[in-house]
Amino acid sequence: MQIDFSSFVLAAATADLSDEPAARGAADAVEFRMDFASDPLDALAAYDGELPLIATNRPEWEGGEAPDDGARLDALEAAAEHDAVGAVDLELAALERGDADAVVDHARDHGTAVVVSTHDFEGTPHRDAMRETLAEASRWGDVAKLAVTAEGAGDVLDLLGATWDATTAGETVATMAMGEAGRHSRAVAPLYGSRIGYAPVDPADATAPGQYDLATLSGLVERLGGE
Repeated sequence: MQIDFSSFVLAAATADLSDEPAARGAADAVEFRMDFASDPLDALAAYDGELPLIATNRPEWEGGEAPDDGARLDALEAAAEHDAVGAVDLELAALERGDADAVVDHARDHGTAVVVSTHDFEGTPHRDAMRETLAEASRWGDVAKLAVTAEGAGDVLDLLGATWDATTAGETVATMAMGEAGRHSRAVAPLYGSRIGYAPVDPADATAPGQYDLATLSGLVERLGGE
């Protein structure tokens, strides 16, 4: 299933694909956190849901639980072959060190989009640095994703500025500020060009600090006109 990132895509983040029916009506896609699932490839093989999937197999060094080995990337290659998987998520750092090029090529061969992501759990870089990160990720993938940690409103403002700069330069990006200070960015960033938002169906299943639950974020984005 293809995912159209030319407009905002709200993804229900989960490690359990049986959550998919509950996400219908609010979500446009499901982010399948393979690194949190016990048998992710078996779950993909059995998936018969209506929503397209973004397959993520996040390593420990970027906030996930997958061991940083070849098996993690092999699993993403296998995921890219599934008809239901519209995109796979790869870390910019893995691509820059040459570990994940084959996954990109494999995804392209199967018509699967590539989201290239960076997460900063310590803070928010300078606006120019964020802009460069988004530009570099855009050179690798179809969507450049950047998640930072905000300590105040100024950090969110810088992130939104970098998002707008990238969008007006023709790049397709997804941005968000983690933490309580950045929570509102998840609803506001689509107004500045962010093309993916993430939210759990159940707030108890949040995969990043500061996430709204799916119903709340869907309502906020709709009311703000970000879709």
